[in-house]
Amino acid sequence: MKRKDFTHRPGCAVEATLDLIDGKWKGVILFHLQAGTQRFGELRRRMPGITQRMLTKQLRALENDKLVIRKVYAEVPPRVEYCLSEIGESLRPVIDILKAWGESHQQRLSCAPAREAVKEPKHAA
Repeated sequence: MKRKDFTHRPGCAVEATLDLIDGKWKGVILFHLQAGTQRFGELRRRMPGITQRMLTKQLRALENDKLVIRKVYAEVPPRVEYCLSEIGESLRPVIDILKAWGESHQQRLSCAPAREAVKEPKHAA
């Protein structure tokens, strides 16, 4: 994936960082890889909303950006594992802060768990 040139733009450091972890899934993938090396199927199970095609695409982009290391084992069937690179590990505080912010604002976010309908008792008139 071709990266944009942020060298002469205000806020370029923030733009460059967001360009690396943009989209719905890259940050989520990085979060799950913080737990350690995982296979494709493990990542897919942790993110039931992502398609196989999208997970493959996002992992390739993260690998191209040197945030994730892909290791292929010469076995039949082939085994492929993913882990954070040293650069990917350096994003750990960023991902942790995003997680903490999301948890503290979860009630108003669209990804918050649905609240069960609370029935209020009827008062006698």
